[in-house]
Order: sequence, then structure tokens, then C-alpha cells
Amino acid sequence: MPWIQLRLAANEETAEKYSDWLMACGSQAVTFIDAQDTPIYEPLPGDEVVYWNNTVVMGLFDASHDMDKAIAYLKSIHPDKDGMKYKLEQLEDKDWEREWMDNFHPMKFGERLWVCPSWRDVPDADAVNVMLDPGLAFGTGTHPTTALCLTWLDSLDLTDKVVVDFGCGSGILSLAALKLGAKKVIGIDIDPQALQASLANAQRNGVEDRLELFLPKDQPTLQADVVVANILAGPLRELAPVIMNYVAQNGLVALSGILEEQGSELQGIYGQWCTMDPITVQEEWVRLSGVRNK
Repeated sequence: MPWIQLRLAANEETAEKYSDWLMACGSQAVTFIDAQDTPIYEPLPGDEVVYWNNTVVMGLFDASHDMDKAIAYLKSIHPDKDGMKYKLEQLEDKDWEREWMDNFHPMKFGERLWVCPSWRDVPDADAVNVMLDPGLAFGTGTHPTTALCLTWLDSLDLTDKVVVDFGCGSGILSLAALKLGAKKVIGIDIDPQALQASLANAQRNGVEDRLELFLPKDQPTLQADVVVANILAGPLRELAPVIMNYVAQNGLVALSGILEEQGSELQGIYGQWCTMDPITVQEEWVRLSGVRNK
């Protein structure tokens, strides 16, 4: 059966409401995606789902559905009737599960590191292979912020190093660091479901014995050889002293989740502690890195 997909631009305050609107219009299914590769986690019993700051709510409709009527209804109740951002897409009749799986391929970062879904053959058995399946709690590595951090980690000699992954999410950077030789990784995240996802992914990769996970209220005091924080510019700005407290003298730090126009400001903030490298840009995103010397 052919389908029509309607995308609505939303945020963490409006995502659930827009989902209800789409269902009221006759959508057969509603899904949420993020523009920044940030995972969303299944809530604990009694907890609310926490959506991304920039969410796309997608409704799937039968191809025979009257979409003009649906859009007119949405505009009639949308707070910004003239500025409602939406996109209609005609979807082919396909085996969608197979199509979804076919879209995920092993991805190489730097010289040694591959991230591979479990149903694909490992391209290079002698490479550093992180096995990670896309799913509810998954940062795929396809987003520039994640790719920038993975490439940076691949460029380092992490043998016997202690690494802090600040804002660990699904654990993709923690797993990469451990597979690249780190002695221990400390993962910190505000979401307990992120910690569960990181642990489960570490177990699949056989590195759980070298991964320690903490909520911010429980985070340990230590200084690490390498610190990576792939979060957002606002938290990176506000938490700069906290993040830098984890970086040992002559330790390395990398920061991402930063738009290109935000790079210079954050470069200046972290330059209070570090000798900063030139800003690395991928698409509209940047990675900052440096060596702590103060």
C-alpha cells in the first residue's frame, strides 16, 4: 500500500501535542526524529518522555487520505497558522523493515574505527569495530557532531588512558574509546535511560568491565587524560568549569554539538584553560579541541 508522510516541525514542548493532532487527522502512525542525532529513551514507569529541542513529528497516512483537509485542520489549530512548517512526502510501497535495515551500513571514522550494525558483515576484521544497532537509544554516528568526535578519538593513542565521556547518551563515544584502547571510561549523563543504554551497548561489545556510568549528582571527582563532550553550546558554555575540572594537566579535550556560528565564542571560553586547535568544521557543525595548560 502506498503512503503519504506529513512532517511537522516541533520542539520538546509541542511534540506530544502535535502527535495528538496528527492522530486526530487520521494518521495511522506517528514517529519522532531529531535534527541533531540525539537519542530519545523509553521512559521509566511513571516518567514522562523527554523530547529533543528540535523535533520533527511525522504522521503516516493512507495515500487515499484527504491531505488538503488534514493540513487545513492543522493550520486552524496551530499557534502560527501562516508559519506552520510542514512537508508532505509520497512514500513508495515497500518492505519498510527491510528498507530501514538497508539504510544502515558500517561507517568508518578516521583510519581504524568502524561502527557496524549487527546484521551487516564487518568490513575489516582487523579494524577497531564497534557493534551498535540503531534503535530507540542510539546516536548513529551519521550526524556531523558524532562523526567529528569519533574521528578525533580515532586520531589519538588511547592506550591505557582514562577517558571521560560527558553526556554519554547511547555510549557510542565511550565504546569507541574503549575499543581504541582506553583503560577506563567514565560516562556521565543526566538521563538514567542513557546510562542503561550505554551499559547495554557496552555489554554487547564486551567492554562493560571498563565502563563506569554516573548521573551528575553521583559523578566522581577525578582528572582524566582525555575528555569528550558532545552536547550543545548552551551546556558547554554553562558547564565549562565542570568539564575542565575533569581534564588533567596536559590532558586533551574535545567539544561538539556546536553550530559554526557558536564556535568562536566557545573557543574563547575554553581557551582560558587550553591551547586550542583550529576549529574543525563539518557541514554546519564544529568540533573544538585543545590541550589543557592552565
